[in-house]
Amino acid sequence: MNTNYILVGLVVLVIVGGGGYFLTAKSGDSMMEKKESPEMMKKEGDATMEEKKTEGDTMMKKGSYEPYAAEKLAKAETGDVVLFFRASWCPICRAVDADIRAHLSAIPSNLTILDVDYDNSAALKQKYGVTYQHTFVQVKSDGTLVKKWSGSPTLAALVAEVQ
Repeated sequence: MNTNYILVGLVVLVIVGGGGYFLTAKSGDSMMEKKESPEMMKKEGDATMEEKKTEGDTMMKKGSYEPYAAEKLAKAETGDVVLFFRASWCPICRAVDADIRAHLSAIPSNLTILDVDYDNSAALKQKYGVTYQHTFVQVKSDGTLVKKWSGSPTLAALVAEVQ
C-alpha cells in the first residue's frame, strides 16, 4: 500500500512540475525564449563591422591570406605580395598556415599573402627557383622576384622578412 502512495505522489509531482515549466516557458519568461534583435543588442554609439569599415580613419583595413591567382599579383601595385609555396603534407607548412590563419587580423594592411599549391605549381616553382615547400617569394605586380626565403615559422617572422 505504501508503494501505491509513493507512485501516485511521483506522478503528481511530475505532472505539476512539468505543467509549471510549460506555463513559464510559454509566457516568455524563460531565458531560452528571450531573443533580441540586432537592433536591441546594439548599444547607442556602437558600430557594426560594416559601419567601421566605411569609417576609414577609425579602423585599419587588414591585409589578406588567399589562394593564388595570377591576377592577384596586381595587388603589388599598392602593397606587398608574398607567395607562400605550401604543401598539404608538409608539417612545417601546416604549422605556418595555422599560425597565419590564427592571426589574420595581424596581417598588415599593405600585405597580401598568396597560398600557392606546391604540388601543382611546376611553372611557378621553376620561374622562382623554388625547390622545396615552405618557401616564400615576394613579387612585384608584374611577377618579378623581389626576395625569396624560407624559415619563417610564424606570421610575425614572415612580415619581418618583407621588404
